[in-house]
Amino acid sequence: MPDDPTARGAARLDAAMEARGLWPDEDSAWVRDAMRVLARHRFAPDTVWHWDGSGWVPADRAEDADAWAALVYPAPEESTVIQVTDGMPTSSLSCAGVVADMLDSLMLEPGQKVVELGTGAGWNAALLAHRAGPDGRVVSVEVDPVLAKAAGARLERAGVRADIRIGDGAAGAPDGGPYDRLIATYAVESVPWEWVEQVRPGGRLVFPWGRLGHFALTVDADGKSATGWLQGLALFMADRNAVVADPAPAAPGLPLGDGEVSWDAEVFVDLVDDHLLFALRVSHPRVVVSVDRTRSEPRVLLRDASGRSATVERTGGRVTVSGDGEDLWPEVRAGHRWWCGRGRPEQWAFGMTVTPAGQTVWADDPARGPYAG
Repeated sequence: MPDDPTARGAARLDAAMEARGLWPDEDSAWVRDAMRVLARHRFAPDTVWHWDGSGWVPADRAEDADAWAALVYPAPEESTVIQVTDGMPTSSLSCAGVVADMLDSLMLEPGQKVVELGTGAGWNAALLAHRAGPDGRVVSVEVDPVLAKAAGARLERAGVRADIRIGDGAAGAPDGGPYDRLIATYAVESVPWEWVEQVRPGGRLVFPWGRLGHFALTVDADGKSATGWLQGLALFMADRNAVVADPAPAAPGLPLGDGEVSWDAEVFVDLVDDHLLFALRVSHPRVVVSVDRTRSEPRVLLRDASGRSATVERTGGRVTVSGDGEDLWPEVRAGHRWWCGRGRPEQWAFGMTVTPAGQTVWADDPARGPYAG
């Protein structure tokens, strides 16, 4: 085993990706090759951050190279925080498993033009350039001038050509289009029509939506819409200008089952399933639902944009809700009712269509119309 802590970390991450089946298949074998050539630590700043139980604290490479490397090369499902602003993470090196999955979904081919929105550390731009080619076919847009400058310097040191621009990713990069591919590395609530306009008919867009999963859409032949499916699940940092939509109304007319207690228990059990979690994100976006699975009995956590929260626990078959956000639980019930009424669709059944008039998230078939609205 190499003595270099970054080499050890890279080998450990590669093996973990292999063991968990996270490397793309042969159609996207280039992703693994690119990640080896353009190693993750080459795009990490000398200071990264970790949570110590009460706040985000820095880890400096010069002071503790082993600790720094361990944070840069965590498990495939874990990101590396590279920027903290006002006590909150504002940029990260994304989880290696998610980076590989999104690049696989992008279906990027050599020679294609691609625009990336959210440069961050610059690692993803380097991977895109490795695939697209050496002639500057990658445009990457970053809203934070500090991050953009640092990413540009890392790309230059790595010998990678990419056009790094400072700007709001919501506007895309109109003067460089049309592009063959578009990829965003931060989550949006509403897909800007400008993104679709800047991708040629038949081109592909990959982006995280709702901070929970990423979609891949293909632009229609007439350029008037883009449609596609959910590709994978992961938590993403949000667009700094994101606005969360109002929740959808409850679906009417479905029976409650065997009384309130048994129905609450059914909702609780189903919440441990990612399928319902994603459905709630579509039907009731204002309620943020997460599941703590570190305990012997899972615990459900609810919160909203105002900071109100509630804890939902099950003891002896009875569900209890506590906290100043207790009234969020009826919204979860309503979302569960809606989900059951639509046949309990799995997360992979969800797709999205974007037109100039807005976006529609649907289940199973776009012809059925919006899943919630």
